[in-house]
Amino acid sequence: MRRRTAIGAVLLLALTAAGCASGPAADRATGGTQRGPAGTVTVFAAASLQQTFTTLGRDFERAHPGTTVRFSFGGSSDLVAQVREGAPADVLASADQASTDALGADLLAGRPRVFATNTLEIAVAPGNPLHVSDLADLTASDVQLVTCAVPVPCGAATAAVERATGVDLHPVSEEQSVTDVLGKVTSGQADAGIVYRTDVQGAGDDVVGVPFAAAADAVNTYPISVLRDAADPATARAFMASVLSPAGQRVLAAAGFGTP
Repeated sequence: MRRRTAIGAVLLLALTAAGCASGPAADRATGGTQRGPAGTVTVFAAASLQQTFTTLGRDFERAHPGTTVRFSFGGSSDLVAQVREGAPADVLASADQASTDALGADLLAGRPRVFATNTLEIAVAPGNPLHVSDLADLTASDVQLVTCAVPVPCGAATAAVERATGVDLHPVSEEQSVTDVLGKVTSGQADAGIVYRTDVQGAGDDVVGVPFAAAADAVNTYPISVLRDAADPATARAFMASVLSPAGQRVLAAAGFGTP
């Protein structure tokens, strides 16, 4: 009887140990299935990415049931400032490398990856009533021009174009995001605005785009990175991977973005 009792106790201990060894830790130790993306990922993204990233967010949620992608869109410099001040974000997608570099390595989890490029274009009212055909036309006294402020990537690119061409622009307003510039044109508050070609394409019939050769002197690169304080690094990395994937690149290309 004592021998049977001892054997039963040993078996009970073995079963208990096996139960304690189950779950994610055991899966990792034995090569089991890892947990897929789950929960909420908060993405800070440049204003020019609003349409495409909204689509990419929906695609990510469909591909990974149980996930939620939350966005905060704005000027890249403003988003960087918010991250530096401790705003809760998991992923940053900015409209230029300089904005991401301003965070410093201590706030980034790994190396940022460039996922798209973009160039400037002039946006004017439908029909182009002032017959704007090039950058120099924006200096005419009867043209109410709006641009991005220099700290914003589209503003820095505009300044680079001015230096390259020698054209001295005098905007009536400098905005904190490219979507604000576009809004001034579509609402009739401005005759022209310097935005990205993707903004012109996304606006449809609300504006007409006027390409100009000097835009090639200021091509913006868009980096994406996971932030060091991400609440769920695995899900944040999965979203970043989805942007860099062939499917994500097709969404961006359809909106007019260039390849990295």
